[in-house]
Amino acid sequence: MKRTVIKIDENLCNGCGLCVSGCHEGALQLIDGKAVMISDIFCDGLGACIGECPVGAIEFEEREAEKYDEIAVMQRILPKGEKVILAHLKHMKDHNETEYLRQGIEFLKERNYSIDLSSLEDAPEAKSQGCHGGGCPGSASREIAQTQSSTTQTPSNNPQPSELSHWPVQLHLQNPNAAYFKGCNLLLAADCTAFTLGSFHQTLLKNKKVAIACPKLDSNKEQYVEKLTAMIDDAQIDTLTVAVMEVPCCSGLVQIAKLALQNAKRKCPIKIIVISVEGKILSETWM
Repeated sequence: MKRTVIKIDENLCNGCGLCVSGCHEGALQLIDGKAVMISDIFCDGLGACIGECPVGAIEFEEREAEKYDEIAVMQRILPKGEKVILAHLKHMKDHNETEYLRQGIEFLKERNYSIDLSSLEDAPEAKSQGCHGGGCPGSASREIAQTQSSTTQTPSNNPQPSELSHWPVQLHLQNPNAAYFKGCNLLLAADCTAFTLGSFHQTLLKNKKVAIACPKLDSNKEQYVEKLTAMIDDAQIDTLTVAVMEVPCCSGLVQIAKLALQNAKRKCPIKIIVISVEGKILSETWM
């Protein structure tokens, strides 16, 4: 079957092993000083390892691959103990993979494996005693203190103007051949960026067209690659700016843009902007 899995650039890999420890499913191993995916069936295609790699050696690719097998993963990680098992199940819960989560919990119950599932909180058939432990950093709750300036309201007779010049904005709903995309500067923004960066309209959106997407929760990300490829080739967009959050899962949007550029027949400059959960721009990098 054709599905999304990860791909490792051995030339970039420095053998640090962070991706191996970050992959609770056990799909990765260090062999001869390089990270290697040992089997397709262990790769869930959610990309937790991408955010762990400090040199950008891991990206998504769509290819023929064996179907992910949750039972095979559980059999593989069972000897590794409770911490690894809980990290894996929490990973599935954080990515709304409810069927895989159910299979994993059933696997443990059938084998009478004693484990405290309270950290899964509202997961099916799990105890509900509060949420603790690991999981995807992008799902961690955090309260952000507001400064005086950020809480000051703009007078109602002088509102900040919107820089949005078209509709719709969700990438799944957009037609890449729409006239307003022709030769534009396109902003591909992760959903959360507009809520964290207070000056989103003035700083990022001004003089650009926009497409928004969530690399963690959206389905059919292959269609995102196809649409962006069409925008590069057919609409001949001038530049592509990708705005993402600092959390690891958000890096998937950068990988989608890179894959679209690889598939495109023409080149397009890409700028990556990373935003902190406190609403600050951490970095701006041209590819």
